[in-house]
Amino acid sequence: MIRTDHVDSWYAASAPEFPAQPELQGLHSADVCILGAGITGLSTAIELAEAGFSVIVLEAHRIAWGASGRSGGQAIFGFGCDQAKITAEVGLQSSRRMFDWSLEGLDLIKQRCAQYGIDCDWRDIHAHVPIKPRHIDELKTWQRDLAENFDYPLHWWDKAQLHAVMPNDRYLGALVDTRSGHLHPLKYTQGLAKAALSLGVKIFEHSRVTQLIRGARPALRTRQGEVRCDFAVLAGNAYVHGIAPELDDKIMPVGTYIGATEVLGEQRARALIANGMAVADVNWALDYFRLSADHRLLFGGRASYSTLPPPNLSGTLRRRMIRVFPSLSDVKMDYVWGGYVDISLNRAPHWGRLDANVYFAQGFSGHGIAATGLAGRIIAEAIRGQAGRLDAFARIRHRNFPGGRTLRTPMLVAAMAWFKLRDALF
Repeated sequence: MIRTDHVDSWYAASAPEFPAQPELQGLHSADVCILGAGITGLSTAIELAEAGFSVIVLEAHRIAWGASGRSGGQAIFGFGCDQAKITAEVGLQSSRRMFDWSLEGLDLIKQRCAQYGIDCDWRDIHAHVPIKPRHIDELKTWQRDLAENFDYPLHWWDKAQLHAVMPNDRYLGALVDTRSGHLHPLKYTQGLAKAALSLGVKIFEHSRVTQLIRGARPALRTRQGEVRCDFAVLAGNAYVHGIAPELDDKIMPVGTYIGATEVLGEQRARALIANGMAVADVNWALDYFRLSADHRLLFGGRASYSTLPPPNLSGTLRRRMIRVFPSLSDVKMDYVWGGYVDISLNRAPHWGRLDANVYFAQGFSGHGIAATGLAGRIIAEAIRGQAGRLDAFARIRHRNFPGGRTLRTPMLVAAMAWFKLRDALF
């Protein structure tokens, strides 16, 4: 059998080797079986194992092989859509509760790291930065909404305040959140896996689920084995297709890409971002960046709606980086990699149950570092008989992408072209 290890990334190169887990063989039984050893699946497993459930996790490749081990690593409050969209769906009172739960997702990262000794290079502070005057108005409107309706303070920095931390003429200020931050996603997810194993969770790698068998006692079947369980959890996000067809058309896999420069050295790195915060601009086709623990710049900023990465990806990312940081014109990219995130049509989280004993979480829409841990906790609560929070998320309506499988990609590409033009002209 062909083994698929992690993609060639700075994350994979800088994370410790994690012991390989066996492939599923034969018939097994557990209280709960989870598809996917990313943050969602492992968080669910930890919560349930702590409560005394027997848990098996099935992973098609390696632990954290998908988005959990490849992402930009920015952990941010809220969800993939503006909170106003959730308010329009469920009302202000419920929206306020969901927003507070998103903060719980941020806190959960720090709690897990402290409880299980996970070293994932966590750094505080995230900033959204405007490029054009209209972006300033948009960010300040957002700041007022969060303060007035959600009691959440963000800090506005004018251009001079930003320049003192990040001397960059491209940006006109910053909306700064001290509670959000960034981390090494592969180290964090592997830390969750180590925690799960210590609690008695069984993880099987290279065990792609080929079939969900529904019924009074569902089962997840792989090439070589089968797990029968009381509850099944689908936590594969963008990398799951065909297991539950009714979920497939609710999400769109989108390729996202990031690069890591050569080592800059501490002095040169801190000259770019003195406080080490994570940064994202507010264009639709956004750039986002942060410093690594070994003083590289991690820079992301491309998206693909096909199954193929953009041509000359390394060159494109480097050009975008130099546009933001002209002083890095002499710096090369040591690593460039990508993967898929799952976006929902409204960019809101899509969490719920298919049957009374089959649960799922998807639609993190590029905002999953904190929200995935929250999803795992909430699904575990539902399995334990406390379904109030999951039911709240299930109230958010999710529509299929228009055009079916044939036309949804070109329609989304056309929409993206419009937003990119808007970014450029207005």
